[in-house]
Amino acid sequence: MMSPQLLETMRHIDGMLRAGEFQDAHDRLAAAVADHPDFAEARRLLAGAKLALGDAAGAERILREATSVQPPWPPILTMLGELLLNSGRHAEAEPLLLRAATGTPADPRAALVLARHCNDRQRHAEALAIAAPFCAAGRADPELVAQHVTALAALGRGDEATEFYQRLAARSSGSPVAVHGLALALQQSNRHAEAERMLRPLLAHARRSAALCHAQARSLIGLGEFERAEAALRDCLQQEPQRVDAHNDLARLVWMRSGDTAEATRMLDDAIAKFGNDDALWAAKAAVLQGAGDPRGAYDCLAPRVERLHAPPALLVRAGLAALEFAPGIALDLAGRALRALPADPAARKLKAAASLGVGDAGGALSLCEALLGEEPDDQYLIALQTTAWRMLGDERYARLCDYGTWVVPYRLEAPPPWRNLDDFLADLKQSLGKAHDALRHPLLFQSLRRGTETTNDLTRSEDPVVRALFGTFDAPIRDYIARIGHGPDPLQRRNRGGYRFNGSWSVRLRTQGFHHNHVHPRGWISSACYIELPDVMRRADSRDGVLTLAEPGILTTPALPAQHEVRPAAGMLVLFPSYFWHGTVPFSGDRTRLTVAFDAVPDQRS
Repeated sequence: MMSPQLLETMRHIDGMLRAGEFQDAHDRLAAAVADHPDFAEARRLLAGAKLALGDAAGAERILREATSVQPPWPPILTMLGELLLNSGRHAEAEPLLLRAATGTPADPRAALVLARHCNDRQRHAEALAIAAPFCAAGRADPELVAQHVTALAALGRGDEATEFYQRLAARSSGSPVAVHGLALALQQSNRHAEAERMLRPLLAHARRSAALCHAQARSLIGLGEFERAEAALRDCLQQEPQRVDAHNDLARLVWMRSGDTAEATRMLDDAIAKFGNDDALWAAKAAVLQGAGDPRGAYDCLAPRVERLHAPPALLVRAGLAALEFAPGIALDLAGRALRALPADPAARKLKAAASLGVGDAGGALSLCEALLGEEPDDQYLIALQTTAWRMLGDERYARLCDYGTWVVPYRLEAPPPWRNLDDFLADLKQSLGKAHDALRHPLLFQSLRRGTETTNDLTRSEDPVVRALFGTFDAPIRDYIARIGHGPDPLQRRNRGGYRFNGSWSVRLRTQGFHHNHVHPRGWISSACYIELPDVMRRADSRDGVLTLAEPGILTTPALPAQHEVRPAAGMLVLFPSYFWHGTVPFSGDRTRLTVAFDAVPDQRS
């Protein structure tokens, strides 16, 4: 049992940690550990103080010493596992986290960290198995509940998530955790108004938490109430300034409103000023800068931190992704450093493959792609890198997999009932989609478009009858395209099970000189472009304005590779093509906008 003197010491140290006085807290904790070597919590907090001061190696040493005590305290295993995970040593981290999550007592924090890790890597069934026992027993915090809902939704079991949390909320008399879970499940089904109504009473009765504020903000974003969403996110970050995903959401909102990176990153800068050794905050700021079109600024933001001898591999990769846009050689060096620390890290290997194409080493890129595709065979970005390497090497496999004449197929849409003709239908679509675009002022961060806006919600979940009718008209062309694909061993054909489901949809409205940077859709199978309204200049047969181009990589290559196929759009046209095809558009002139809808389709697992 803790002595009164030690209890008072720990309370004082807790205050120091909360105030950000990490060096003083570190020194007091070191003394407490020396005086009480069996006190595991003091060792855990000492490791945390070392992390806050940038001494990851010292923190790991302290934690490994603490795990030598048998049986080790689960929170110690959790912290060590999380440290190893954040440094990219996944194979070492996962067993420790699983041991802590299933130990006695089981540590919910370990379950959260491991479930999030599995969801991030598309291992949703594993994430569900980890999170479900805690959620079923009512021992999950809001963050673990979010991972539980994410896993169920990703596995196509969103209705099950809604029903589960409805029962839990009824059984627990509307506990905040259960209501939060139900709100998240409703959000997954695009039922944002219901979700926000459920959260409002909790937030009004002094139960405001960062998680609830963040959940409310996401519903408000879904409802297009951006000012209220921004206020909710600021409230969230006042309570939890190191909440990186909330910083990302706030930066997106502020950028949409202002187009000003300084304003978009102001709260991030405030958090960095207080928690300067939090690499996740620095990485988030770099991602915002790059997403806003400033890759050099993103790299410069991280350059001093990646110069450290033991810079975390994830930070090296983040800096490398920025450098990839203007200096592939720098990106290649950063990827190499990350891989020396973590030879099997997928993100570092992908970066190295892309950077290798940038410096002209197609053979090196190809060997990396082939190894990575053995682990992630459906990653469309990896297939795009592989086919680009084949093209650079003159490999005949490129022409087979990238047969643009065969696999880029335009369709003329049919007007759905009750519309009598396509022009009337497109006019109504323009009005419906215009309402969503009118609320936006600047492009979204992290998107391929330049000089335009992109809707924020998944259109496949829209309740607008005109938009719903549009997706009904897509069914026949998609099924025809699937029949054309047939069956075979290549990445497009081998996934063909005869059925499909939509995996996200959005609308883009470009204004004069707007265009799409060349890109691919990493998690798709079949991608698309549907043209609702086009500027007059695109009707001229002698103009290339606004055309859809394919085969020009969205990354630097040596030598540069031009487009090899073009499609001249027409209003009412739907174009389908494999998601691994590089595609972009040519800028256009004129006063009218270019309005499109796009979606990704993936195989229906139930087919």
